[in-house]
Amino acid sequence: MGSATRRSVAATRLAETVTLNRPNAPRRRHATFAAAGALSGRATVAPWHRLRLDPDFVEERDLHDRGYRLIAGVDEVGRGCLAGPVVVGAVILPRGWKPEGLRDSKMLKPEDRERLADEIVGTALSWALAAVEPAVIDRINILQATLLAVGLATARLPVRPDALLLDGTLHLTNVTVHQRVVIDGDRLCVSIAAASIIAKVFRDRLMVELDGQFPGYDLASNKGYAAPEHRAGLRALGTAPVHRLSFASCADVEQTTLWEAVGPGLREEGGEPDDPDALEVLDAIGVGGAPPADE
Repeated sequence: MGSATRRSVAATRLAETVTLNRPNAPRRRHATFAAAGALSGRATVAPWHRLRLDPDFVEERDLHDRGYRLIAGVDEVGRGCLAGPVVVGAVILPRGWKPEGLRDSKMLKPEDRERLADEIVGTALSWALAAVEPAVIDRINILQATLLAVGLATARLPVRPDALLLDGTLHLTNVTVHQRVVIDGDRLCVSIAAASIIAKVFRDRLMVELDGQFPGYDLASNKGYAAPEHRAGLRALGTAPVHRLSFASCADVEQTTLWEAVGPGLREEGGEPDDPDALEVLDAIGVGGAPPADE
């Protein structure tokens, strides 16, 4: 048995002994953070995440030492959602610049993300966004759609990068620019975290707008993830044009003509929908119908 294994066993036995000697000691709760994609609405911060909450410049410095000067961080948001586009952000930051409070976008309060996004956009040497809509996702699958968004975002950068730092499994083929994939990059790497923040703020704002167009799914709160309220809306209303029909949770839902009635189904003079069944559903969720008496 190696020394590392012996230390691990000893530590485990010590912890068990302390627990046995203190049977009424309260259990230490793991830190959590708000996560719309989790069934409970919150996700647990893993121990190794708590060790590194603040991203640093390790990857950027290494690339600078190798001769690369313009380094773009790239990250996506919305890949696992049932509704809305997948969005990719790309950012080239000034060397050594890091806004105060920068972290993985998923671990920030909305107001902090908004503040940081404004700082990043105002200070970055270059930044760009790209969104690929649900219809394209359904046609080419979510992985290819995400890579398409990565390619579009990096191509739209006004300043051409000579190296890319990409989060997780993102990697482009048939491109000449140097690429480095960083697992958990949005937590570890400043440039990737910055890209994550501007992408998430853009997508969150878009989902709030879509909630106004397609009410009943609580998109403004769950941002298109499979939250209980979203699933309940799917069961009650069927899918809307913003849903990804190739995803199992949407493919298993009966497709309706409800949202066709909201758009082309309404007559130009603002009359009632052509489909009487659609009218009942519209009234139930507060869309259409007669205006308030004081208007």
